[in-house]
Amino acid sequence: MTELERLRAASGLLLAWHRENRRLLPWRIDRTPYSVWVAEIMLQQTRIEAVIPYYRRFMERLPTVEALAAVPEEELLKLWEGLGYYSRARNLQKAAKEIVDRWGGRLPESAQALRQLAGIGDYTAGAIASIAFGLPEPAVDGNVLRLVLRLLSSREDALSPRTRSRVAELLRQIYPSGEEAGLLTEGLMELGETICLPQGKADCAVCPLASLCLARERGEAAELPVRSAKKPRRVEERTVLLLCCGGRYALRRRGSEGLLAGLWEFPNREGRPGPDEIMEELRVLGAEPLSIEPCGEARHLFTHVEWRMTGWRVLCRREAADFQWFSPEEIRRDCALPSAFRFYTKQIT
Repeated sequence: MTELERLRAASGLLLAWHRENRRLLPWRIDRTPYSVWVAEIMLQQTRIEAVIPYYRRFMERLPTVEALAAVPEEELLKLWEGLGYYSRARNLQKAAKEIVDRWGGRLPESAQALRQLAGIGDYTAGAIASIAFGLPEPAVDGNVLRLVLRLLSSREDALSPRTRSRVAELLRQIYPSGEEAGLLTEGLMELGETICLPQGKADCAVCPLASLCLARERGEAAELPVRSAKKPRRVEERTVLLLCCGGRYALRRRGSEGLLAGLWEFPNREGRPGPDEIMEELRVLGAEPLSIEPCGEARHLFTHVEWRMTGWRVLCRREAADFQWFSPEEIRRDCALPSAFRFYTKQIT
């Protein structure tokens, strides 16, 4: 059996399985191009269970492309708060403005045109094109890549762009059109998310493709896919300050570029200075610190960086002009803070 014959046979089994087992997720119930697009952006590097409440709030507040294009950025980022990778939200709005200006508020119906929009790469373009428009375009994410490489017992490097392109081209040759295009895209994702799991956790006993899977037949499912070694994350030691003056807390906005661009944050810096050094730095800033006490350690993982944070709570006599000061209620209601600071956000009262 050739690779294409195996994939074509697998697609038939997968469609039948998915029709019987598909989860009724919110974006599958309200299956418009806009809802598919928003959901797929949110689902990038984020679990389905975490996305659902964000998706519902987002769609209630911004039900149309026009609403997304017009919402103030501060409110958009607050809606996105906790999902991480905030450039996704900004790219959503940038693309929404282009869709309104150039396409009359309707998403373009070709994968090629979709790829020209901010934040939409090959995977997202394929997902929207197949699910929303019924086009024979595959959407190859990590789940789909793992599933196909196991099915074909391929030892190609799963982290190589060449491998991803080859898998996409193979799938494109066997992809159906119409409703089945979207069902196949969803089915591939669903199987990779629920059964053909990574790190040796594949549940081959209940997999609808078990009879066709070469990795299962050869006992290789736990070994595949093969991945080249990743570079280790760079570790940054950081000190986070909860500066409180009259029940208000200090925040500052990050710059317009780089990690967490444009978001609010608690004052923080690299390194682990002692309490005496921190108090002296705050005196120079004019905060007139009165007392300092530790408020815990936290860790946060970004794609390429790990923050190891040490927190200090400092009571101040004056609101230093270098920061903006907010009540806890204002921070929770109005200010989008990255999830990296969640441990400390919970401590402001």
